Amino acid sequence: MLDPQLLRDNIEQVAEQLAKRGFILEIDEYRRLEEERKRLQTETEELRAERNSNSKAIGQAKAKGEDASALFERMKTVAAQLEQSETSLNELQTTLTQMLAGIPNIPHESVPVGQDENDNREESKWGEPPFFDFKVKDHVDLGVLSGELDFETAAKITGSRFVVMQGVTARLHRALIQFMLDLHTQEHGYVETYVPYMVNRESLFGTGQLPKFEEEQFVTRDEDPRYLIPTAEVPVTNIVRDVILEADELPVKRVAHTPCFRREAGSYGKDTRGMIRQHQFEKVELVQIVEPGRSYAALEELTTHAETVLMKLNLPFRRVSLCTGDLGFSAAKCYDLEVYAAGTNK
Repeated sequence: MLDPQLLRDNIEQVAEQLAKRGFILEIDEYRRLEEERKRLQTETEELRAERNSNSKAIGQAKAKGEDASALFERMKTVAAQLEQSETSLNELQTTLTQMLAGIPNIPHESVPVGQDENDNREESKWGEPPFFDFKVKDHVDLGVLSGELDFETAAKITGSRFVVMQGVTARLHRALIQFMLDLHTQEHGYVETYVPYMVNRESLFGTGQLPKFEEEQFVTRDEDPRYLIPTAEVPVTNIVRDVILEADELPVKRVAHTPCFRREAGSYGKDTRGMIRQHQFEKVELVQIVEPGRSYAALEELTTHAETVLMKLNLPFRRVSLCTGDLGFSAAKCYDLEVYAAGTNK
């Protein structure tokens, strides 16, 4: 969530930057709410001061044996006004918080301006796509042919967009996870971390998934609901939520393997074949907690660590800067590493 003080001081500049990502900031509405907040805050503080003054005056009157009935009546009036003022202020604060929670991050100046993935910018390439003198089958055809990827059984067990893996494919899946965890802990300095696969609402709010992406989450039906994590970034980042870290404790570098769960709402019929855009998948997540001034250097380092995985596996890929219109909600800058897939020749 953006710092409210940033909007109070520079709302026009913030609105200009947000417009690059297609978000229209309601400047007049925000200013109206802020003016009302200031008025209510001043009113509340004045009523609290009068309440304290009256309370002191009542005590003094009692000590002198004087009649304090008028002060008592005024105290009742002030108490009622204060209760109403505090209620109105709390309600307005909630409205402002909800408004702020719906505002995406401000894009970094280096992010290319554009509307969608077609405007993303290729930054670099590594490796050359292989040449095949035969018709290439994709992972779905190969998996079904070998009997090691079973989408039909997964659909029977659970539903669409799940898979049962077995045999060598299941072993390869496990080996890739182990390979990445070992690489990042032994060569890149990350601490392996095991985290819960379910989190509370505050954790999803803390990393920007809520309230905007409520429909993307799988959630329990308890009175105090828990959400299946869409990425290990959520529990790992929330380890330091509401924690003040000393400078010598930074950077915090964590790597975690978890299953991830996403509804993938709105992606029907688009890139959904096989194991793409599944409701459950595995991920090895890298997280760094650093000083704000080092955040973009940390992004570059994180990206090179992810690229190392692909290089060691000899998988051709390219690094792409996401344009303003394709940025994730909470991202100020983001790279995608797009790996060449022979089955689709993309």
